[in-house]
Amino acid sequence: QVTLVESGGGLVQPGGSLRLSCAASGSIFKIYDMRWYRQAPGKQRELVAAITRGGTTNYADSVKGRFTISRDNGKITVYLQMNSLKPEDTAVYYCNVELQNSATLAMRAYWGQGTQVTVSS
Repeated sequence: QVTLVESGGGLVQPGGSLRLSCAASGSIFKIYDMRWYRQAPGKQRELVAAITRGGTTNYADSVKGRFTISRDNGKITVYLQMNSLKPEDTAVYYCNVELQNSATLAMRAYWGQGTQVTVSS
């Protein structure tokens, strides 16, 4: 069994910052790509940022220059540093991790439970 636990969401004023964390635990053999998605009310879930096992990153155009994704392979944790937040960043943020289960060696993507980020004055 694999569990992803997210933390760090909350209410912040425009221009502020938040740091999201997503820690994986359980029957994990190897971690591959790690990603952050978000879903605003009435909208489809969208990819915000991704990082490969080797550290290559990519970002949605809407967050480039403001958000930074990083990972700690030893702690099996992915982070999303969000700066210069805007009201349009308001959404539920989900982490998504591709990994091999140590029991079966099957590879699949797992989702976190989501954390609310609200940007408002």
